[in-house]
Amino acid sequence: MEYQAKELFAKHGVPGTPGIVANTPAEAREAAEKLGVCVVKAQVKAGGRGKAGGVKLAKTPDEAEQHAQAILGMEIKGLTVNRVLIAPAASIEEEYYFSFLLDRANRQYLCIASVEGGVEIEEVAKTNPDAVKQIAIDPGTGVDEAKARAIVAEAAFPEALTDQAVQTVLALWKVFVEEDATLVEVNPLARLAGDRLEALDGKVSLDENAEFRHAEHADFEDKAAADPLEAKAKEKGLNYVKLDGAVGIIGNGAGLVMSTLDVVAYAGEKHGGVKPANFLDIGGGASAQVMADGLDVILNDEQVKSVFVNVFGGITSCDAVANGIVGALDILGDEATKPLVVRLDGNNVEEGRRILQEKNHPLVTLVETMDGAADKAAELANA
Repeated sequence: MEYQAKELFAKHGVPGTPGIVANTPAEAREAAEKLGVCVVKAQVKAGGRGKAGGVKLAKTPDEAEQHAQAILGMEIKGLTVNRVLIAPAASIEEEYYFSFLLDRANRQYLCIASVEGGVEIEEVAKTNPDAVKQIAIDPGTGVDEAKARAIVAEAAFPEALTDQAVQTVLALWKVFVEEDATLVEVNPLARLAGDRLEALDGKVSLDENAEFRHAEHADFEDKAAADPLEAKAKEKGLNYVKLDGAVGIIGNGAGLVMSTLDVVAYAGEKHGGVKPANFLDIGGGASAQVMADGLDVILNDEQVKSVFVNVFGGITSCDAVANGIVGALDILGDEATKPLVVRLDGNNVEEGRRILQEKNHPLVTLVETMDGAADKAAELANA
């Protein structure tokens, strides 16, 4: 969130004012009493907060309290506002845009800079593409002072701000590299009265693959706002995303699971519009414990009416997966109450099917094809 991004900015010397976080209107009033004229800003991980009514100027503590009362609890792009940032008002003369990001397609980093900031950069790119500069960054050399000066010159920052802009670019690069970020964005990077350059907003995306290097990043997680099932899945090391349908999905491999979502949605059209309830990729090792963990998460979703286990045996053979399902049902016992439709294919499939048929569990229906299994799971969910 913005206030967290500003914490990282301050840590690495990016010019800015952190402000004060408030969770209640009363706390917003207290913050305004300390800061004077201020801006009340909704804290959610989404752009367009101003357009949605989530950013308001407050000239008095009373106004700050009133704005916080209106903003707290509102929804912005499907996200509920649980806290606001009270930031001191600034005398803005010009607004710029600046970001570093990972350019996956070209296997490099990218800097995007524009002297037309303060609005969504996509809109600027449409209306005035020449104002948006895209500057490639070689991962091997990164951004030194010479590169920072080249970026500032190409972006056409005002000459009076050149030295400040160079130092800000270097500080933002430190945030990007030292925090293992995939995106560091400032919009607006503002020219204030007296030719001061300051990051008035901030957005940072951190690479979860680097968590082992940054134990402190766990403090940024908003556990209160997290979906409890997603939090439970994360604790168990599962790749899970909650959706809003009725058919629970378990598969091995992201591509297979994505395809499974599609076929379930398609099959559900003739069964009352039933949709997938989740994305859950158990990866290559479908052991009894991994399968039990996956089923435990899905079966605790009240929206789930049936479960579709769709596994293609590759490195992990189908008999190992079948034993995993049998073992999972034994582990869960009476907690397993919803029908499971299982489709196995690939390595050692005959043995895998034999194991499930021999077990003959009352909740398990074995279907040979993916489309047939999706149809059966949708039918059971609708029933």
